[in-house]
Amino acid sequence: MDQDPWRQARRHETLKARGIDTPTGERMIEIFAALAAHAVALDASLPAAEFDALPLRAVADAATGKCDYELLAGLPDTFADDRDGQAVNVFRLYAYKGGQYGHRLLLLSRELRYALNILAEGPTAPSPTCGDVFHRAAELGPV
Repeated sequence: MDQDPWRQARRHETLKARGIDTPTGERMIEIFAALAAHAVALDASLPAAEFDALPLRAVADAATGKCDYELLAGLPDTFADDRDGQAVNVFRLYAYKGGQYGHRLLLLSRELRYALNILAEGPTAPSPTCGDVFHRAAELGPV
């Protein structure tokens, strides 16, 4: 996501300014992306095997166009990774608590949409998909 070094610094500054711990904010953006992609796949009745074909623009639209509780619809009861389950539970708490927590989700959704739109406009493919991003991330390796 951070092909330009200044993007990460800007996002971290924005998170800190809103009172969100940087690692927590980064993890919440990851979970937000997964929930938005899941919602798009669910709406399109897309089988898991075709998840890579989801257009980034559709996921970006879902990140800001769907209500928080809509992103939680159809999730499994348990997750293979306990960290994922815990992060989704934090998302649930933020969504249902509202107030400043709802405001934080709004900020995170905007950060996610911005990042996905930057990727969608990038030189990688004319209409990038989730699979394109996964493959690019695998090529770059861990940060």
